[in-house]
Amino acid sequence: MKIAVLALQGAFYEQEQILQKLGADYMELRKKEDLTEPFDGLILPGGESTAQGKLLRELDMLRPLREKIRDGLPVLATCAGLILLAEKSANDTRSYFQTLPVTVRRNAYGRQLCSFHTVRDFGGMKDIPMTFIRAPYIESVRDDVEILAKARGNIVGVRYQNQLALSFHPELDTDMRIHQYFLSFIS
Repeated sequence: MKIAVLALQGAFYEQEQILQKLGADYMELRKKEDLTEPFDGLILPGGESTAQGKLLRELDMLRPLREKIRDGLPVLATCAGLILLAEKSANDTRSYFQTLPVTVRRNAYGRQLCSFHTVRDFGGMKDIPMTFIRAPYIESVRDDVEILAKARGNIVGVRYQNQLALSFHPELDTDMRIHQYFLSFIS
């Protein structure tokens, strides 16, 4: 099993460290040619969705990755990655992959100073630490999207088919259960 980590901007290194601790092989996606290598799953890390989206377009990686996701490639998206997957944004006209039938709100909790940490249930898992940094939340989901977690009354974790999308950064905490859950999609 090999997981591709989008390594254009953001917290890709932290994602790779979790994969390494879990014994999963990984590779970095930095240019279109990297997409010719075989991989079994994809992580879209947190960071700046506008910068990541711009680079995905400039490097001609957006369309090929969208096709892989639509064809069933398992994806874990955190924070900015959620925005990249979302079909719509409530407060931004930009869109990217549009493979996840949800509407997100960018920077929904406010500025960097409004970042916070909490512990909530996630799907069937109890007490998952959640770190939110200039995080989005999900305003609405289509009926076939499974809601896995809420924080402060907002949807912050969903699963739709092959896509697991989170408002928070599990890679910044020591609990690796969400990454293990994602890897279970593949193995």
